[in-house]
Amino acid sequence: MPCLFALRRFFLSALLILIIGCALAPRAQAQNFDRFLGEVRQEALGRGIKPQTLDRALGGLEIDAGVIALTQKQGEFVKPVWDYLNSALGGGRIDKGKALAQAHAPLLAKIEQKYGVDRGVLLGIWGMESNFGGFSGDKDVIRSLASLASVQYRGRFFRDELLIALTILDKGLAPREGLKGSWAGAMGQTQFMPSSFMAWAVDEDGDGRRNIWSSVPDIMGSTAHFLQGHGWIRGLPWGVEVSLPPRYAYKLMQGDFTAFSKAGVKRADGRPLPPHGQARLFFPANAQGPVFLVTANFDVIRQYNASDSYALAVAHLGERIRGGKPFVGSWPTNEPQLDQEGRIELQKRLAAQGYDVGEPDGRIGSKTRAAIRQEQLNRGQIPDGWPSPAVLQMLR
Repeated sequence: MPCLFALRRFFLSALLILIIGCALAPRAQAQNFDRFLGEVRQEALGRGIKPQTLDRALGGLEIDAGVIALTQKQGEFVKPVWDYLNSALGGGRIDKGKALAQAHAPLLAKIEQKYGVDRGVLLGIWGMESNFGGFSGDKDVIRSLASLASVQYRGRFFRDELLIALTILDKGLAPREGLKGSWAGAMGQTQFMPSSFMAWAVDEDGDGRRNIWSSVPDIMGSTAHFLQGHGWIRGLPWGVEVSLPPRYAYKLMQGDFTAFSKAGVKRADGRPLPPHGQARLFFPANAQGPVFLVTANFDVIRQYNASDSYALAVAHLGERIRGGKPFVGSWPTNEPQLDQEGRIELQKRLAAQGYDVGEPDGRIGSKTRAAIRQEQLNRGQIPDGWPSPAVLQMLR
């Protein structure tokens, strides 16, 4: 009995500590957030931002726990590419894009000529980022950036973006109430981070404002300016779907289109490969799925969002809007997939062998895919970079 009484007392004490801890956690979080805002205020004042701007922007601000939770739900890194593409091209986006392409044809032609960026890619980004302005985000950009910065998500990145957003307000480039965007602080119909707005947004309609929220000329011009500034090559396609000859040796993984043509690589639709330009083989899924030759312009699209699935979705949506056909190859939808735990283990095992895969978080990005490809090449396998259960077993 004394032991039972002591055990009951121990569990009641533990429960009381847990209850008190849960009650105090939000208060401690709020105190930490207020402390963080005080630090940001001092840094902003040091940059010359006016006190009244900071009062208006930061006064009464509270942390957004929902925004922090969303950092674990980025679909372009965890969804199979075919599910991501189905979502990206669904919901009437292709038909809506075709209607807008026709309605804004003179503007798009002018921007295409001025910046050298293919209008299909501009339309693809517009469709992907906001469904052509249907929804650009309703989050308070300042609150979102402050919330992410306060927990040091991605180091100093969001703190710096917050300070730039405060500069935007201080310069009168956007009103406080109009600074709405995504959970991650991206703004406007093609979702510019504050730093991108300051560097690349343009006043294409000539009204004296860089309005990426409601001016189609400014939205399209700013997006084209961003891509141009990140190295877009005029006249070069983003890539083409291809078919590989039987028993392709995979010695040629990158080179010019002519070299691939001589090696027996053909366009999947039967048309000839582009006559010039450098490209590399790209497997968005495994070797049984669609295969592509992608160019430097594909990598420029990735500057918008560092995801292969995103870049492929933008490029393909733009082509479908311009009358292109669906991909010829079939996706390997019945192939077994690694779960979150398996993806993390895969990344840890690659890191243990000296590969730079970033933080093992289960989100498969370009670093993980590159490491898998190299390991497959080392072992004489098809270097598709696909994070399959077979690859994990191989590493084990």
